Amino acid sequence: MTATPLVALRDVNKHFGDLHVLKDITLAIDPGEVVVVIGPSGSGKSTLCRAINRLETIDSGTIEIDGERLPEEGKDLARLRAKVGMVFQSFNLFAHKSVLENVMLGPVKVRKMKKADAKAQAMDLLDRVGVANQAHKLPAQLSGGQQQRVAIARSLAMDPKVMLFDEPTSALDPEMINEVLDVMTDLASAGMTMIVVTHEMGFARKAADRVVFMADGAIVERADPHTFFTNPTTERAKDFLSKLITH
Repeated sequence: MTATPLVALRDVNKHFGDLHVLKDITLAIDPGEVVVVIGPSGSGKSTLCRAINRLETIDSGTIEIDGERLPEEGKDLARLRAKVGMVFQSFNLFAHKSVLENVMLGPVKVRKMKKADAKAQAMDLLDRVGVANQAHKLPAQLSGGQQQRVAIARSLAMDPKVMLFDEPTSALDPEMINEVLDVMTDLASAGMTMIVVTHEMGFARKAADRVVFMADGAIVERADPHTFFTNPTTERAKDFLSKLITH
């Protein structure tokens, strides 16, 4: 592909004190590509995800979104950050606002969208993630799976160019995980550019264009899902996968 990558990281390094959590990370994600980042706990996956949205600063290297270098701070950062949707482990919904108001808030406040338009869009998105019938409830009245789907709708309301998911199902009960993964699979099928940090290997097999395997702060291996899961090339990846299959 000759198109400019939508997200490009070059030689990115990050330390927390003496701990080197991101080591010379170079990664390019093309428009419409779904990249799933997997690896053992503490391998730097979440830090990588948060660095792309500048929720974590980096020590060296560059990150570009849509061909523009991510600035340190200020209005340009806010503008670029608006192109990047983020869904976390915790849902981070405003507890005192209805589900509908949560999804409308960004478009009205940040994008200056008319309330009627924002409401129509929010209802469409809630319908898309399967919780339109919960629109007037408060987040606490919803299950964890429903709240996470609202959080996805809220991110989509800002019309992002890329969506980051940082372990979006790890706080959910097992029966709720699939309802969230189904929404994410639908998004992937619809062509959304996605970077997903997850322990859900079934999702990685089904929805990923590429699997990136991290260990000890570095990218150890990258391949399409079939190749990665059936024929990993590094000992580190083989060891990780063997533990998954036996437990």
